[in-house]
Amino acid sequence: MQLTIDTQTDSYEQAIAAVEAAYGLNFAAVAGSWPDAPAAVPRPGPEGLSGEDLGLGWTERMLFDTVAAVVPGARAVLRRLVEVGGTASYEEVQDHFAVHPETPIDPKRIGGTLTSIRAVRRRVGPDNRSNLLERDDRRRIYWIEPALLEGLKRAFDLAEARPDLLRQEPADS
Repeated sequence: MQLTIDTQTDSYEQAIAAVEAAYGLNFAAVAGSWPDAPAAVPRPGPEGLSGEDLGLGWTERMLFDTVAAVVPGARAVLRRLVEVGGTASYEEVQDHFAVHPETPIDPKRIGGTLTSIRAVRRRVGPDNRSNLLERDDRRRIYWIEPALLEGLKRAFDLAEARPDLLRQEPADS
């Protein structure tokens, strides 16, 4: 028997279930019978995020749900804006992603990539129509309200700890 687990698409739980099924085991029952079995460490999840308003109606949970649901390119742009303090010029963003080693985005496609944020915002954002990512075409900048930066940092920390919760790029056929 050969077992294949795709770490990009299969969750941790799916991988464990596949190993258990392949070997005919139930790890929970086996571990429960060990006299000195280590305590199971709970994995972090979005249920631990705050539901309190951080500003503009956004909560930590809404921010995480947005980060998890947008396309990977839009997620990378949001992360970059958080890293640089919440504000960057169009050119800075384009230059950074034109040569990005993991998420290259053609400079002409940045705007289209970011439409994912607006689409997801309508589903998971607050009802007051406030945007997570703002843009000023006159000054040619993108910005995120400062009140939301700490919540976004926590959302990205959770996203890093639990990549299985994030939308992935569709597999090439």
